[in-house]
Amino acid sequence: MSEFCGAPKQLCDMTVEELWQLFPIMLTAHNAAWSDWYAQEAARLIPLLPDDTDLYHIGSTAVAGIWAKPIIDILAEIDSSCDLKSVAATLARNGYIIMFAGDARISLNKGYTPDGFAERVFHLHLQHKSEKAEVLFRDYLNAHPDVAREYEQLKLRLWKQFEHDRDAYTAAKTEFVTKYTNLARRDKTE
Repeated sequence: MSEFCGAPKQLCDMTVEELWQLFPIMLTAHNAAWSDWYAQEAARLIPLLPDDTDLYHIGSTAVAGIWAKPIIDILAEIDSSCDLKSVAATLARNGYIIMFAGDARISLNKGYTPDGFAERVFHLHLQHKSEKAEVLFRDYLNAHPDVAREYEQLKLRLWKQFEHDRDAYTAAKTEFVTKYTNLARRDKTE
């Protein structure tokens, strides 16, 4: 808590280290409600996004039966004629926090509060239409339960080691994700 009026420190005033402490990596057993949470949030997003936007439930919560961070990842792909920053600004006016804004991708979050995670948390990955590498990876894991279990075991091994370092956690999974995304890409072209 800050000393000013007893109000909690705002997220934008926190260091990365403070944010990682407030929002540690937590993994939980698969929750069947995750697909419903995605569908409900996608329905809220549709009126905020350009008409031809493609929405996808990605990440581990979209993979059947594996442990995951209880955060719903959503890929929103818009036409290249649409301005990413103006779409992100609309989303920010409607409850999303812009976490990263690059030329090709903008990451937004919802469900992060100065007191920690809300009941439902969403990561929205906004980009122009692409080959959808995240969808390829998700589909590969769902089609190959043995590989999905390997991914789950990798994440469980990394969890406590990188509980307060999301960048290192993600980096430690990169080789696995790249390998199976490339296999999915190869399978798609054959």
